[in-house]
Amino acid sequence: MVQTRRKTDAAEGALPPPRERILTVARELFYRHGVHAVGVELIAEAAQTNKMTLYRHFKAKDELVVEYARGLAAEGDAVWERLAAAYPDSPEKRLAAWVDHVEEILTSQFERGCALANAAVELQPDHPARAVIEDYKQRKREHLVRLFADSHYRNPELLADEVFLLFEGARISIQCGGRGPALRAVQMLRDLLAGAARDPA
Repeated sequence: MVQTRRKTDAAEGALPPPRERILTVARELFYRHGVHAVGVELIAEAAQTNKMTLYRHFKAKDELVVEYARGLAAEGDAVWERLAAAYPDSPEKRLAAWVDHVEEILTSQFERGCALANAAVELQPDHPARAVIEDYKQRKREHLVRLFADSHYRNPELLADEVFLLFEGARISIQCGGRGPALRAVQMLRDLLAGAARDPA
């Protein structure tokens, strides 16, 4: 007698494709518990599949971690693309919208730090996901430099470093349980931008 397939496998046709489910579940579990603490068995079970299927899509857990980082980086890049599309001729409005985006992140009840930064501290320096994370963080700083230059700030490089560290530090503070200081970061950011020297438009 042929063994009956698992209920979850039988219903698989009504679910998203296995690769998509695996990435979705891995993202949630890695963010909540950390990259090292989550094994492929747990990911496969939560994704309603099995290890064989997982390894068919990802040769090893490290490859899954790289795809996790790439997905997060792509979402971060998409924020800048949306801002550019929404305000192509107004860097001031683009900047205001980005600050609103920062506020939304820092005040979210689901925020527990930057997922990419959280992953980076767990990974060895030569892990391939580290390069993905470092490249994204560099692009983020470059976006800030261009935005501040377009907004006529006199020292966009320095301002970008200050803002970058303020935002990143606030997210680390939340990850460590200090939500109070992070909630004040948005006003600190607004004050920093308001006080920075600018040339006339």
